[in-house]
Amino acid sequence: MSIEKGSLSIHSENIFPIIKKWLYSDHDIFVRELISNGSDAITKLRKLATMGEVELPSDEAYKIVVRYDEKADTLTFTDNGIGLTAEEVKKYINQIAFSGAEDFLNTYKDKADSEQIIGHFGLGFYSAFMVAGQVEIKSLSYKQDATPIHWTCDGGTEFKLEDGDRSERGTDIILHLGEDGKEFKNAYKIKSTIEKYCSFMPYEIYFEEVGKEEEKTTETDKDSEDKVVEPKPLNEISPLYLKQPSECTDEEYKAFYRDTFMDFKEPLFWIHLNMDYPFNLKGILYFPKLGNEFENIEGQIKLYNSQVFVAQNIKEVIPEFLLLLKGVIDCPDLPLNVSRSFLQNDGFVKKISDYISKKVADRLKSLHKSDKASYEKFWGDIHPFIKFGGLRDEKFYDKVKDIILYKTTTGDYVVLSDYLERNKDKHENKVYYVTDPVQQAQYIKMFKDHDMEAVILEHSIDQAFISHIEAKTSDVKFARIDADLTDVMKEEIHEDDQDAHNASAEQLQKLFAEVLSKEDIKVQLESLKSEDISAVIVLAEESRRMQDMSKMYGFMGMGLGDMPSDETLILNKKNKIVDFILTHQAEADKKEDVKLFCEHLYDLALMSHKPLDAEAMTKFIQRSQSLLTRMI
Repeated sequence: MSIEKGSLSIHSENIFPIIKKWLYSDHDIFVRELISNGSDAITKLRKLATMGEVELPSDEAYKIVVRYDEKADTLTFTDNGIGLTAEEVKKYINQIAFSGAEDFLNTYKDKADSEQIIGHFGLGFYSAFMVAGQVEIKSLSYKQDATPIHWTCDGGTEFKLEDGDRSERGTDIILHLGEDGKEFKNAYKIKSTIEKYCSFMPYEIYFEEVGKEEEKTTETDKDSEDKVVEPKPLNEISPLYLKQPSECTDEEYKAFYRDTFMDFKEPLFWIHLNMDYPFNLKGILYFPKLGNEFENIEGQIKLYNSQVFVAQNIKEVIPEFLLLLKGVIDCPDLPLNVSRSFLQNDGFVKKISDYISKKVADRLKSLHKSDKASYEKFWGDIHPFIKFGGLRDEKFYDKVKDIILYKTTTGDYVVLSDYLERNKDKHENKVYYVTDPVQQAQYIKMFKDHDMEAVILEHSIDQAFISHIEAKTSDVKFARIDADLTDVMKEEIHEDDQDAHNASAEQLQKLFAEVLSKEDIKVQLESLKSEDISAVIVLAEESRRMQDMSKMYGFMGMGLGDMPSDETLILNKKNKIVDFILTHQAEADKKEDVKLFCEHLYDLALMSHKPLDAEAMTKFIQRSQSLLTRMI
């Protein structure tokens, strides 16, 4: 067989169905694409004027108008940009995927600035056929003595190109909405889509409804003079994030946040990103106020490419832990795919993500160093971001590990090294923590009575985070405040009293096991320095974490069985109630009193350790009533 060589051919009858159904993930993107084309047309014209290729009036008002005609079922996109000649229509429209933007940049590559040219693939125009049964182009080129053109196509293989009647420079793209575009036969839908994708486009965008043109209104100012109020554009052509941080005020940052995210709660603070090298990236990230739980909270970080909305919360660009934030990021250098909806897999994207993470860490470190009071004030709201970031990103953790604050039971904030240093005589390298200041109030009081302190870790992320710290810092261990009683709280048992003490402990073990019907209960007798404390319950830190892990991952009921409680009831030998139980446990006439005291001491200790279940709480209330009645 002879060897043949040739070129592959693509026929419009084959490519059009693909464009109409699969080019874009969301059909409303056609609004973005056609407005972007209008924006490019204006940008090209201004570039040519800058290069002396064309003369324009100094007061030229550049704008894009989107016009909906309900009676005609048409949607028209109008710009006063560079316009098209018949030859250009043949080149850029009739040849599918021939990019006019790319061609313009190649022609003027030594003079044109590509950052403001949006189109690159030559397919955006054809998105119109996703919603239109027929598309028209009416255009007049900027070139002197140019002839206006009129192009028509119904989405098939045929088109018609003839002389047009447009008298002003620019282009109209007219969509005759079909069945696929019926949802856009609605003014509100069109306006909301424009605002979704084009809020920060570089030229003013206006919406008009034929037959319902917005009339110019008048208003009276403070000098009682009537002034004409012009219709307002739907977009902000100079968004705050494009400005230098030094040019922006706090009030402008807050106003931008309110307007962009429709959130009227003030953000805690923000980070203004402004980078020109090695890639162009600008934006503002806001730290919103979070609740105690954040698993189901998703932030809103809008990604733009040359002021055109691309997508929201793209994890390739935004570090995962920062998706809890709100903000805008504009990066013209993003390697987008043909539909501009998704990123191409590119190492460049990882560099952008790393940069954003670094800037956030730098901002936090700067705030901690220069304004520690504000940093402490924000800490209750921002610490979930920081801890989550530390868990998800090793580099981020290394940058922020020394500015992680811990609120103590004495009310101040410390970093881990300061806590360990000031408690080394009583805690060694152990960090005691509280998960519920109300539930664990008795233990906190015991600590304070002995000049000890714990840190408060009551957020759901804290358990995972302290395990992360322990893995990174082998000589530091965390223990919940009720994990054990330290030697500081106990009095040493004299050697001569040890046998009697052991005997008393054995008697109490048997007594409580019988009274509470808990054969496996662990009872420990100690001589605590404080006589007011009758009993406490402790649970070893390792056991608690195993129980928490079992609940978290659903091991219960999977053949592993319920894990033993492993809790220990510690009774205070110096307390009068415990002494009464020890003294009168064998007396028949005191049997009922002893039983009540044993049950009540256990419940009181348990209530400081964890909530009682419904049955235990009912019995506790009934028993309390009985004890009060006996007192009367």
